[in-house]
Amino acid sequence: MILAAGRGERLRPLTDHTPKPLLKVAGKPLIVWHLEKLAEAGCRLVVINHAHLGAQIEDALGDGRRWGLRIRYSAEGSGRALETGGGICKALPLLGGGPFMVINGDIFTKLDYATLELPEHSLAHLILVDNPGHHPGGDFVLENGVVQATGAPRLTFSGIGVYHPRLFAGCEAKPFTLGSLLRRQLPGGKISGSHYHGYWLDVGTPERYQLLHRELSHGTGNQP
Repeated sequence: MILAAGRGERLRPLTDHTPKPLLKVAGKPLIVWHLEKLAEAGCRLVVINHAHLGAQIEDALGDGRRWGLRIRYSAEGSGRALETGGGICKALPLLGGGPFMVINGDIFTKLDYATLELPEHSLAHLILVDNPGHHPGGDFVLENGVVQATGAPRLTFSGIGVYHPRLFAGCEAKPFTLGSLLRRQLPGGKISGSHYHGYWLDVGTPERYQLLHRELSHGTGNQP
């Protein structure tokens, strides 16, 4: 699943008339970079949620066959955003009964998606990265492959994870964050994680958007 329902407030005015996932980076919409990588990793079904200007996303991507994918859409409408947790919960009927990967649509990474898996007995497996300058406090601690709420050193959640549907048991398609759901499960040791050291960028502001465009245009964004 690619999370693509955000309004993109921090990227305004770029997102006033174009949904954030369709902003072009080095000549290609940001979400297309994800679709190509997912196809390379052997993925065949992708669910995309959308809200703000969502019809543009469906018009641009279609059914996904040009990438060898089958795309299904979870439309959230133009009302109150469901946020990350509510958006995933609403899309669960489209995702099947087994573990599934979720990727924030406003990041860029060179992580090989084919390497992701959900360890046995885990409800979720998170990809964590070094804290970027705009988020120095991090989100979680990784200790022997298990994600913890406290301790050091702290790492930042990349917006990439693998989840079991059981994580969302009892949830409703109402606004709530994925982070709040994960934190409730941390004491049980059911959230595992990996520390990714390769290229990753949160494309959340015009400055970082332009940075990614420059790096990809000059090839530096292709580092491992």
